Amino acid sequence: MITKLNYEQYSAQAAELIPKNAFMTTSHNNKVNTMTIGWGSVGVIWRKPIFTALVRQSRFTKELVEQSGEFTVTLPLTEMKEALALCGTKSGRDMDKITVAKLTLLPGQAVATPVIAGPGLQLECKVIYKQTMLPENLASADNKACYAEGDYHTMYFGEIVAAYKTE
Repeated sequence: MITKLNYEQYSAQAAELIPKNAFMTTSHNNKVNTMTIGWGSVGVIWRKPIFTALVRQSRFTKELVEQSGEFTVTLPLTEMKEALALCGTKSGRDMDKITVAKLTLLPGQAVATPVIAGPGLQLECKVIYKQTMLPENLASADNKACYAEGDYHTMYFGEIVAAYKTE
């Protein structure tokens, strides 16, 4: 069952769920990949509902987002610890994480990228702006703590074009 939601209905719940980890999924040319994210935010920018996702330069997901210009975010409402752990530690370049993690996909409602099936808050996003982090603009302590390897994030601002709960 799918229940469509407006911004007021999903924004507070998304803020609560993001630190517990979520799936960011994207696809291009019949290749689907998902990764675990624990950083991101829901807000309003340019008078539009936006999900801001951060993806490191080295990630396979970055390649697919760059090609497709879209992504989905699944915020699980049930325990998915093992799948989140696998999708956060393995690369889609090396394996089909969807199959190995035993995840099921549902077609997107407004984008070509699917969402992860199961009880969850689903956000479908079209990239409307992106910016790769500039190390000189980051506080020194955060730079040392989060970017010792120099693998900086690209921030993707995705307009939320569909939001709903799946059972």
